[in-house]
Amino acid sequence: MFKRGKKQAGPFYLQMSPQERSERISRFYRILNSCTICPHRCQVNRLQGETGQCRVTADLYISSAGPHFGEEQELVGRGGSGTIFFTNCNLSCVYCQNWTISQGLETERVSTIEELAATMLRLEAGGCSNINLVSPTPYLYQITAAIDRAARDGLSLPIVYNCGGYESVQTLRTLEGFIDIYMPDAKYGSDREGEIYSGAADYFTRLREGLKEMQHQVGDLKVESDGLASRGLLVRHLILPEDLSGSENVARMIREEVSANCAVNVMGQYYPAHRASEYPPLKRRITAREFNYAREAFREAGLRLL
Repeated sequence: MFKRGKKQAGPFYLQMSPQERSERISRFYRILNSCTICPHRCQVNRLQGETGQCRVTADLYISSAGPHFGEEQELVGRGGSGTIFFTNCNLSCVYCQNWTISQGLETERVSTIEELAATMLRLEAGGCSNINLVSPTPYLYQITAAIDRAARDGLSLPIVYNCGGYESVQTLRTLEGFIDIYMPDAKYGSDREGEIYSGAADYFTRLREGLKEMQHQVGDLKVESDGLASRGLLVRHLILPEDLSGSENVARMIREEVSANCAVNVMGQYYPAHRASEYPPLKRRITAREFNYAREAFREAGLRLL
C-alpha cells in the first residue's frame, strides 16, 4: 500500500517510487485479460478486442483535451482545469448530458500512452491548475502509465479523478497514490434508481463503498491560499426531477459514513438529454422548489457546500 508522508510535498504520485508506480501499472494491465476494473466485472478479454459494459477494448480513446473554465472554482484558477475527456463510460445514464462522448458516438481518436503523457505536460505548460481526467475508469492502465511517464518528464500538477461514482474498491486501492483529488458523482440515494436510469443495479451500494475508500486515501478537500484545491474528496450531486437523485439519503450517507466536512457541489443544471424523453419524470428541468429542497438536505446535514 502506498504510504503517505506526514507532510505532502507536491502531488502524491511524486512521492511514489518508480518501482511502485510500475507495479501498479502492471496490475492494471493484467486486469485487461479478464476485466474487473469496475463493479460490472464483465470479465472480457480486452487485450483480444472483447468489450463489456463500457464498450472499450485495450485501445485508448480521447475525445478532447484543453483548459476548462466551467469546473468548480477550486479547480479552475487563472489557467483553467486541464481537462481530458475520455470516450465511453462504465455507466449508461439515460439522461447523460455528454452522451455523444460517453456512449462512444463521437468520432473516436485512438491515442497512445506517450501522447497522453505529452498532453498532460502540454496542459501544465499552458498554465492549467491540474490534470482533470473525465470518465477515466476504463482506461486506468493507460492513465497510470501516462502519469508515470509524464512524472519522469517533470509533471507536477495534482491529478483529478472525475468519475461517475461507480467504482470498485479494489481498483481504487490499486489506484491509490496516483490521484490527488477524487471528484465522483453521487447520482442516486438508492440502488433502484441506479438500475433504472444508469444500468447499475448496485450503484448506491458501490458509491458508499467507493466514497469511503476515496476519503481514506485523500481526506477532506484541501484548498491552498491561492484558492486552488491540492488534494481531497469533492462530491458532485446533480439534482434530478421528482427527487430521483435521493438527495436526503445521499447527504445522510456522506455525513454519517464518509465525512461530516465533505465538500459537495449540489448542481441544478439538469436538462433533458439523450434518452430522457423515454422516462417521463426526466422530461423536464427541475423546479426552484426541487433545487431548494436538495440544497437544504445537504445544508441540514452540515456538509461543506461549494
